[in-house]
Amino acid sequence: MKNVNAEFIISAVSPAQYPLDALPEIALAGRSNVGKSSLINRMINRKNLARTSSQPGKTQTLNYYRINNLLYFVDLPGYGYAKVSKTRREEWGKFIEGYLTGREELKLLIHLIDLRHPPTAGDIAMYEWSKHIGLNVCVVGTKADKISKGHWQKHAKIIKDGLGFDPRDSFVVFSSETGLGREQLWEIISRAAELPVEQEADGAPKAP
Repeated sequence: MKNVNAEFIISAVSPAQYPLDALPEIALAGRSNVGKSSLINRMINRKNLARTSSQPGKTQTLNYYRINNLLYFVDLPGYGYAKVSKTRREEWGKFIEGYLTGREELKLLIHLIDLRHPPTAGDIAMYEWSKHIGLNVCVVGTKADKISKGHWQKHAKIIKDGLGFDPRDSFVVFSSETGLGREQLWEIISRAAELPVEQEADGAPKAP
């Protein structure tokens, strides 16, 4: 993205800490270590705005990143990491559920799933629940660079079949390493957030 103004704003665990400027919000959910931080960094062409970690379960809050003063990316704590205590997982569950069910500014849930593997029980539960509560969902198959191009659609079908994928939802094959799927995902985000039509040449939304 060119001429981008992207910044970390706040780590929130309750509605009292959420931003008050009413910008549209795009939430990112997925299993721990699925690549949420890497996706954020690739989407804005920055290396270290969202901190990546080799230690799963590192994100323990709702992390808000403001992009071009047009929208927020909201990075949710990853699920499925066994070393996080049951009590801690229950705490996460409460504020994540509260956010996803009650946040009016939330326009899209980007649900990240590792393209290399069938969806886990956690992936399936997350997708089914997000559909049950009526969220606008885009499923992103991450780490596409780890498998050959000829197998992308086969792996995408395995994920869709495992989730019981709703054909009205979007599905993006993505690689944070190569940028594959970046422009397609920006188009989906822009529509969901009802951003101005004018864009940068590389597909990212342009600030007014």
